[in-house]
Amino acid sequence: MDRYDDDPGLPIKLGPVSNGEFLPQPLGPTVTEALRLAREQCDKAARRLRMDRREFLKTATASAITLFFLDRLSAQASASVGGRYHIPRDALWEPKAAEAWLEGREFIMDVQGHLLEYDLNPATRGRRFWGDQFPQINCGDDDPRACFSMTHFMEEMFLRSDTSMAVVSALPIHPTGSPLPIEVMDETRRVALGLTRDDRILLHAQVLPQVGGIEATLEEMENTVNRYPIAGWKTFTHFRDPATGSYYWLDDHEEGVPAVGRRFIEKSLELGIDIICVHKGLSGRSKFGSPVDIGAVARDYPDMNFVVYHCGFEVAIQEGPYTEAGRDRGVNRLISSLIDNGVGPTSNVYGELGSTWWYLMRTPDQAAHFLGKLLTHLGEDRILWGTDSIFYGSPQDQIEAMRAFEITPTFQEDFGYPALTDHAKRRIFGLNAAGLYGVEPYKRWWGFRPDDVRELRRTFPAGNHPLGPTTLQAVKRFHEYHRGWA
Repeated sequence: MDRYDDDPGLPIKLGPVSNGEFLPQPLGPTVTEALRLAREQCDKAARRLRMDRREFLKTATASAITLFFLDRLSAQASASVGGRYHIPRDALWEPKAAEAWLEGREFIMDVQGHLLEYDLNPATRGRRFWGDQFPQINCGDDDPRACFSMTHFMEEMFLRSDTSMAVVSALPIHPTGSPLPIEVMDETRRVALGLTRDDRILLHAQVLPQVGGIEATLEEMENTVNRYPIAGWKTFTHFRDPATGSYYWLDDHEEGVPAVGRRFIEKSLELGIDIICVHKGLSGRSKFGSPVDIGAVARDYPDMNFVVYHCGFEVAIQEGPYTEAGRDRGVNRLISSLIDNGVGPTSNVYGELGSTWWYLMRTPDQAAHFLGKLLTHLGEDRILWGTDSIFYGSPQDQIEAMRAFEITPTFQEDFGYPALTDHAKRRIFGLNAAGLYGVEPYKRWWGFRPDDVRELRRTFPAGNHPLGPTTLQAVKRFHEYHRGWA
């Protein structure tokens, strides 16, 4: 619980919270103590700077303080330090020092953004909203459903963070009655276009070829391409068809499973869409959430680009170095699939960081293994920035943490990982996605100067709280509310 009723929370949000696709995990003693020390230091710094505490907790200085203590306590608890947040001590007291380390002007393209546009008319509500009883949903609106709306999505993405462009991507919700249908995605795109006069939003339409019959799916794909400016598809191989109970694989490798994956890929190429984004990981015990099928289709369809959301990461698996003994665990499953099919770095496979980076931020050594393996086996040109926001609130904390993060020389020597250089970060933040989607990677601003942006964020009415479910019960209610959630 917050110590103050109006406490916006620390700016680096480490949970526990979820995007609905995994159970919120409790914070360990290292993270808990780091957050306690960060709160104490933020109180002292706010008094020293004679700033309102609420406003101070929305500054880069408060972010620097949080990352500083997370870094120091994580390093003390580690036998071999592999990931570090480079925060100098003067950033704990001097706003300019903190801004120098955590602010930037990179082109940032978030390829996994979500919103939920609910009917806010109480007369047609029908049933209780899943989040009614969760006090962390506090965005300044009386109705918590509004916190997930198009308006709040654009505020969190484009006003409260340094994000330049975003892809609105489908969620694993059955298309019937979904709060994120293609119509809402396109309305978000058009509203952003009207406000900024440039393309800030790209669209991923949902394709579930195992649901409702493959012929109907292929026809609907064609209809969607004819009606909307689709940049790519989003699919979920572990989504259960409520009518038949079936799942699918992209490479159709398993007997008895609907052979619909390759027809989906071929139809997409026929329609001129060469990007398929597939959810892999955060799937618990479902084998169909594994990325074991990626290597074969990447090999067989060189003209298709496969973006692997979450990279096969599972919260129950501790990320370490890639080994043959651990080849079938977590992110290693993706790497094994690529190796087994002769798919090397700079190929047509991209790893996406949504939820995975947010979750691993709290454990710098695991984060170093995760990023080190992707840099080694995919290459710095094949990693894409994604945050899975709006569930974690503003993605600014994820951006600031990445700016400060380093893979240590120890891990580079011991495991052969490349350094996570500023050049690599610029590629990951947006230049890779710009090349993939064919957009011009220039920094999009809203006409504010840097000082204006800082003032806006300090005085923004909403706090730093995440929006997603924070308990097992909340996740269950989320799934019950969104019937058909994978």
